Amino acid sequence: MPLFAIPFPALDPVAISLGPFAIRWYALAYIVGLLIGWRYCLLLAGRPPHIAARQDVDDFLVWATLGVVLGGRIGYVLFYKPGYYIYHPLEALYVWHGGMSFHGGAIGVTVAILLFTRARRIPLFAFSDIISEAIPIGLFFGRIANFVNGELFGRPSNVPWAMIFPYGGPVPRHPSQLYEALCEGILLFLLLFAAERLGARRRPGIVTGLFLAGYAVARMSGELCREPDPQLGFLIFGTTMGQLLSIPMLIVGALIIGWALRTPVPVRP
Repeated sequence: MPLFAIPFPALDPVAISLGPFAIRWYALAYIVGLLIGWRYCLLLAGRPPHIAARQDVDDFLVWATLGVVLGGRIGYVLFYKPGYYIYHPLEALYVWHGGMSFHGGAIGVTVAILLFTRARRIPLFAFSDIISEAIPIGLFFGRIANFVNGELFGRPSNVPWAMIFPYGGPVPRHPSQLYEALCEGILLFLLLFAAERLGARRRPGIVTGLFLAGYAVARMSGELCREPDPQLGFLIFGTTMGQLLSIPMLIVGALIIGWALRTPVPVRP
């Protein structure tokens, strides 16, 4: 163990408190991520290829919010604590107690995109490319909120920047939330930004596939430093639930990229 470990900063998980009313940083992370992501999608929709109107992007914000919240909560219940919620089903509705799954939220947003594009007669992958580029923004703020809450901390470590988290005992640990904010948020955003600038959106599906595969690699790598969920521990071959759930994303992302590269570039007037 290191002779020195960085103490966890005294951060209040409640951002604003007015009597019994409190707004937590975690809730603000969702709100800010959705709002900035929405504005970025509007910017992308204004660039060629023009496949969606600004009104479509505005309207999809509600669909995306429902997909993230409902999918994230249902995913957490099914993937991480199914045994507990079988005996406490009403507590599955207590979203203010925390407990959200990115993979569940991703499924929820996917369903929202499928239904929305079908209803509006918008090309599926061309629209999902726009939405995918904005998702790392929300991931960044979400991971920062995890850090503020002192949750989802890393495994014991002797790196010079190891921290002692309030709920992780006296052992210095990886600040894995910051690793994930960097990889899932900043680096993934830059990857998709570069792909878009190089004209990837001319082949619908490339950006979507890059996001799925890129997130899977970032998440599986980050899980190597992150403490597994205590109620699950390590699973088959020493993997974690986050890693297992990311494998299908990696495969689907690679398949979508392969399909997009073989598909002729759409000719637009």
